[in-house]
Amino acid sequence: MNRKVGLAIVMLIILIGVGDALAEISVGAKKGDWIEYQVAYTGTPTAGHDVTWARMEIKDVQGKSVSVGITVEYSNGTQEEVTTTLNLETGQLGDDFIIPANLNSGDTFFDKNAGNITISGVEERTYAGATRTVMHAVTSETTYYWDQATGVLVEGISRFPDYTMNTLVDQTNMWQPQLLGLDPTVFYTLVIGAIVLIVVVLAFLIVRRKK
Repeated sequence: MNRKVGLAIVMLIILIGVGDALAEISVGAKKGDWIEYQVAYTGTPTAGHDVTWARMEIKDVQGKSVSVGITVEYSNGTQEEVTTTLNLETGQLGDDFIIPANLNSGDTFFDKNAGNITISGVEERTYAGATRTVMHAVTSETTYYWDQATGVLVEGISRFPDYTMNTLVDQTNMWQPQLLGLDPTVFYTLVIGAIVLIVVVLAFLIVRRKK
């Protein structure tokens, strides 16, 4: 085997390894989805970082590109709106409000500001009234939790020298709050089924009594 062929084989192996390291990019959010957050602090945030509430709405999705409208409210009550375009393929993720969906423990995605981020685990947690499967990862400053099915941030805990910021989902239209631990569709189906059963039993008893 000559040196050029050997070098080509080595490069091919490296490229295959890099391809395997980064997970397949799946966009889970869709146009019209929205999510709102409450933000709390310990310590004193720096000027311009004193956000107390935020809302993100998906304006459009084209391939791996996601256009989002973000509204933030500061501690003095003023609001600011901005529309930006994220790209899950190039790592243009902003503050990691949206990442590729359906990642699993050990999968890696690219953030152009932080480099490759690896999912540390997947677990069940309750957010906005429903039990969701979430992915989490830890960077030098922040512990992130994202909804697995949609890839949207549901919780972020950021630690800085002078303060800690906790961002937590408050409400969303991407899933419905559960009723007695059940999906609303399942809950109402059971309720309707129970009502029908009661009506049938009562009708049977009334007919039997008349006879």
